[in-house]
Amino acid sequence: MVPEHRSDSIRWWRGLSRLGLAAAIGLASFVVEAKEQAPDLGPTMRFAVVRSSAQGCEPICPEWISAEGTIEAGTPALFRRLLKTLGGRQLPIVVNSPGGNVDAAIQLGRMIRKNKLDIAVGTTEFSGCSPGMKNCRDDDSKAAPYLGIAYDSGAMCNSACPLMFSGGIRRVVGEWAFLGVHQITTTYHREKLLYRTTYRIVNGKKKVISTKIVSRKNAGSYKTYEMSKAVEKRLSGYLREMGVEQGMLDVMKATPASDIRQIEPEDMLEMKLVTSLDTLDLLTGKTICQRSPVPANCRETPTVGNAKPAEVATVEVKPISPQSVEAAPSLKPEQEMHFVLVRGSNPLCNPDCPEWISAEGTIAAGTPDRLRELLDTVGGRRLPFVVNSPGGDVQGALAAGRLIRERRLDVAVARTDFLDCDPGAAGCVAKDGFHTGLTVDAGAECDAACAVMIAGGTRRFVGADAHFLVHSMAMEEKVRAYLEEMAIGSGLFAAMQSAQYAKHRELSQDELAKFGLTTGRQSVDVLTGATICKSSPKPDNCRVLPSANAEAEAPAKL
Repeated sequence: MVPEHRSDSIRWWRGLSRLGLAAAIGLASFVVEAKEQAPDLGPTMRFAVVRSSAQGCEPICPEWISAEGTIEAGTPALFRRLLKTLGGRQLPIVVNSPGGNVDAAIQLGRMIRKNKLDIAVGTTEFSGCSPGMKNCRDDDSKAAPYLGIAYDSGAMCNSACPLMFSGGIRRVVGEWAFLGVHQITTTYHREKLLYRTTYRIVNGKKKVISTKIVSRKNAGSYKTYEMSKAVEKRLSGYLREMGVEQGMLDVMKATPASDIRQIEPEDMLEMKLVTSLDTLDLLTGKTICQRSPVPANCRETPTVGNAKPAEVATVEVKPISPQSVEAAPSLKPEQEMHFVLVRGSNPLCNPDCPEWISAEGTIAAGTPDRLRELLDTVGGRRLPFVVNSPGGDVQGALAAGRLIRERRLDVAVARTDFLDCDPGAAGCVAKDGFHTGLTVDAGAECDAACAVMIAGGTRRFVGADAHFLVHSMAMEEKVRAYLEEMAIGSGLFAAMQSAQYAKHRELSQDELAKFGLTTGRQSVDVLTGATICKSSPKPDNCRVLPSANAEAEAPAKL
């Protein structure tokens, strides 16, 4: 579900009249109130001061304000409260938000501009304690900043959030973050009022003494997506005040409220929505404190109460690799995807056994090239693609998916248990180019960008024991167009975008079938099972190996 803006409460009084002769008389009237009843966009925005825990930055590290969640009417008050605790320090804001209340977003933007703060679209991976955790910080450390790493992979600033974002002095949206807008939706609520007016006649004229509402009743509601001239004038004036071109407002008006338009980096630069094409490392990278002059958000290791500076310096967090931009946020490095040719080792299949391509690891930019090289070695044979991956590079996943479709390969989510030796280990050599093994879907996963890759399969299977998880990702328009190209229903894309980055959503077999991602409910066994080579017609990935003494038994050749 694409998030909607919430508008201000606006009231019109229609047909109000007061009649009476020195008496109290009841009269029914209507109040029309414009109020957005937005869908649940997740937790309300919270703010936290964060210090970089990147290895090697101490004793002087950058700090920033992490702002994550939905913008509510009360959000500006929370932000104002946080700013008071900073004592005038100018810390950049790292924001990740699906949007929310329009007026609150404008208030936040003005507060950001007034305090001369920079802003970037990104999210914070906390190390140790994080906001919302109970009893994880003792009394001595409550005033100290949290520790973490800021990154932009999969972060968003949608709907009303770009209005908040516009307030920054320097404004950056990295390549792997995205910023999107759409129309403002206003819901008008009609309310029937019964009120009592008391007045007296003085010198022949009515003088109202008091007016009191006696009752209220709901009289229906309706929505409109048309931006009123008053609202358009207010938004236009605000963007002009922030130095942002009106092209942003034009895109908002042209994008249906049920959709969201991701603005490309070059367009954001032309609109002056961003001030450069830098990533958030410009504001939070561990090396920025080595510059001269030192940025305002750099600070030596703070000592609060009995806290020891060394405790901050010893926190080690490995930076996220650029090649794992859509993988699940993890501080543990993932192995880059590797491909292995495998032959089934079940005794039931000999001498005619199925063969497949095992694909395990994180998708990287070079993954499509390595896959093409492997496919060129099998002479056009259509071997199933058995994948187990936490996700990775979106562009690499798109290219790999198109290659899979070009070669008309079937795909399944599963892992391969090797029986001869572990590919890549010293001394492990495949016989005739094929290792031996079995496929198992229990515990296998296909996360994030992996979903994009397997969408290219001719037939696609995810067994009941395999895990299929999605979350929002970068290059929204390219991913949407690719899924349409692969004839995948729009439900999958909507499911992806509804799950915030770092908060994966696992899809069930029913959902996968409904979205058209899977072409059947079978497991990987339909492609690699021991008995499939006995079926008619025989699958393309079956091959009979000659017996050990076949060469000796063959007739002599002249």
